[in-house]
Amino acid sequence: MSYIDDVPVTQEPTAAPPVKDITNDGFFPDISMPAMRNAMRLDQTVTDERLRPALVDAILAVNRLLSEWKAGQMAAGVQKLELVDAPKVDGESQFVALYRRAVYSFAKADMFEGYRDYDTTASALTDKKNMEWMDQAPDVQRRNGHWAINDILGRQRVTVELI
Repeated sequence: MSYIDDVPVTQEPTAAPPVKDITNDGFFPDISMPAMRNAMRLDQTVTDERLRPALVDAILAVNRLLSEWKAGQMAAGVQKLELVDAPKVDGESQFVALYRRAVYSFAKADMFEGYRDYDTTASALTDKKNMEWMDQAPDVQRRNGHWAINDILGRQRVTVELI
């Protein structure tokens, strides 16, 4: 008597191909989508297909806001943001860290606004608090982005509220 195992063998799921970085203009650093996900606590609910355009838009916005500053650096002979004379934290230029923070913050603000429409019904007190937080979250992220840009430009941080 022989024993034959007739359980079908399934293949291991193939690993997703690595996500390529979003290339930048050569002066400002490229942006890694996985690094942004980790830093800003975005899970796979936000698909790569939705995150990439948000990051591209954020890069374009931050690059535009820093264009005059960049022109001054390049006129001084500096060809990359990481080479601008600045203090380093954890082996990285403060300007690179601030640039990344600005891009991540603007992209996350865009994501918050895009995902806010899933369920906006508040049935309990905790849900109402969540909804209030979601209404303010994009503004908080944009503020963080503008503060990072102001830090690069050497401007003071200012918060103004209309009464």
